Amino acid sequence: MSLVSPFMDVPAMGDYAYDWALVDVETSGLTARRDRVLSVAVITVGPDGEQTGEFSTLLNPGCDPGPLEVHGLTVERLQGAPTFDQVAGRIGSMLQDRVLVAHNAQFDYDFLAHEFARARMWLPVSQRLCTLALNRQVDPPTTDMKLGTLAAHYGVTQLHAHDALDDARVLAGILRASLREAARLDLPLPLVTCPPRAESQFTPKPPKTPCAYRNPGRLTPGGTLRQGMKVAITGETAHARAELVGRAVAAGLNMMNSVSRHTSVLVTNEPTADSAKARRALAEGVPVIDERTFLRLLADVRTGTAHETAAVGIASMAEPEADQAGAAEPVSAATPVAPSPGAAGLPTASSHVSLPAPRQSGPPVDSSDKPLAGHRVLVLGGIHADAAAARTQVVELGGSAAINLSASVTDIVLLPRGEDDRRMRRITALELPVHDRDWLDSPTTTDEGAVALRPREPRVMPRGGVIDLPVPHGRPAPEWYVTAGWAPQSDCEIDVVAFLLDEDEQVTYDEDFIFYGVPESPGGTARLLTGGPAEQTIALDLMSLPPATRKIVVAAAIDGTATFGTVGAIQIGTAPGSSGAPFARATLDAATTERTMLLAEIYRRGPVWRLRAVGQGYDHGLDALARGYGVDITE
Repeated sequence: MSLVSPFMDVPAMGDYAYDWALVDVETSGLTARRDRVLSVAVITVGPDGEQTGEFSTLLNPGCDPGPLEVHGLTVERLQGAPTFDQVAGRIGSMLQDRVLVAHNAQFDYDFLAHEFARARMWLPVSQRLCTLALNRQVDPPTTDMKLGTLAAHYGVTQLHAHDALDDARVLAGILRASLREAARLDLPLPLVTCPPRAESQFTPKPPKTPCAYRNPGRLTPGGTLRQGMKVAITGETAHARAELVGRAVAAGLNMMNSVSRHTSVLVTNEPTADSAKARRALAEGVPVIDERTFLRLLADVRTGTAHETAAVGIASMAEPEADQAGAAEPVSAATPVAPSPGAAGLPTASSHVSLPAPRQSGPPVDSSDKPLAGHRVLVLGGIHADAAAARTQVVELGGSAAINLSASVTDIVLLPRGEDDRRMRRITALELPVHDRDWLDSPTTTDEGAVALRPREPRVMPRGGVIDLPVPHGRPAPEWYVTAGWAPQSDCEIDVVAFLLDEDEQVTYDEDFIFYGVPESPGGTARLLTGGPAEQTIALDLMSLPPATRKIVVAAAIDGTATFGTVGAIQIGTAPGSSGAPFARATLDAATTERTMLLAEIYRRGPVWRLRAVGQGYDHGLDALARGYGVDITE
């Protein structure tokens, strides 16, 4: 088996060539922290596209196997199969130093992480690639993004659905075709960094291993981390202490339990805390940075000088004066600094409902007679206000406004300096129609057949648009996935968050705030999922939400000084289930200075849930937005 297409120039694969580990698991349920893996398959593939290994096995979970109608795995079939801890070593060796690939990869990754934790081992995965997220970027003309649907679209044979090994083999074919499409469109791969997981009660503490690098000295102001630096942590952290330590050790840093004059840097969100480490750092003049800065610096740790072989063991010796105050590993809600009281522009509960009142949403508006019906238009260039106005006009003309180049883009509109966009060379090669701004005043098309992309296009929603979320008849209500996507950014990070609100537009308790530090509500009814650097999803089990929850607000916040004026538009898509047919889509533009943005509201109206595309921006940070909803964010 080869992942390299016979008609693709192999040297051109470049950014698409990795050591891959294609994974599929069948499970007893949908909740990783509670349910178990029943079968697992792993296929390894090299950068040249050639298969290098294959392994699959049934597993004895020691519990009820769950929905037989899905996987067909009875207690009798699983009896006598190995337990996960008996095969964890072999699976770990196949995953080591490879990119984990799965369809809905966070699902498989979470289940494997918990199984490895129960086996008192770390899941040896540093990056993952979700073929579901990749195909959302490619946007092929399929009715949905299910594994079987994509297999049929790409011509991949599927023999036994929900058989782990067959699904992994199908996944290999889908990955091959998806990489080919990504290369054709010049799309960056949505690779997700995977730090060691630490939320399970079974997760072991990271072992103290000798650091292979010499201590290069202290971190200089504005400088970078270097392998071998001695790092200590004290006080509360937003991320679990074990996770921070695991990531630092993997980067080649020397994590210490105490501070001395040899310490390179102390990490704390409370520089004035009265802990032994903080006092010693002050006395020794050790540099102090906060957790957010530490995480940023971890992304670019410079190569250090390796120890001589005979000296490696010495570096592992613990230093004295262990910090008893830092022995606990609490997790705080978040660490943004709140603005001073009375700062201008802070939201209040009432300020979040300034948009038009909900309107009745009848049958979908028929836009088939509009000139851009079925078209997906990518606007390039121009200042933010002009680009936003052009995208709004596209929607008014019955089309859909794209934010990235994909297989479904039918037209390009060039505003001033749009010809300098890096995507223009690929657009020219694809021979897509390119128009100037005036085309939107009187659009004409020459190839009507080229826009018939899929049997049922998602509903295009304008800013402020409202639509009812349907409930299937005779079937369980699905989870609803609200996915936000944006153009890849190199100088800032965007975080998607959710607030579960009561009738007073307030959270009931802090756990109703879902964000990167707490990605799941206690009952699992709201979850934050990461599909890539430019995509995050809020998954909602609406039928299981507490009665007090009347509304869910989905928002985005920019870390640092960047604004949505430089980021550009954000696209939100709504679908029933992780791979369901896209139901609705909206492209939202804030103005120029906003740092936080309300993307969507899902709220109860009588017996139904409704979705509103919001697109309301604020100049303040996430901390002020959270306070407006009653969340007390502390350092």
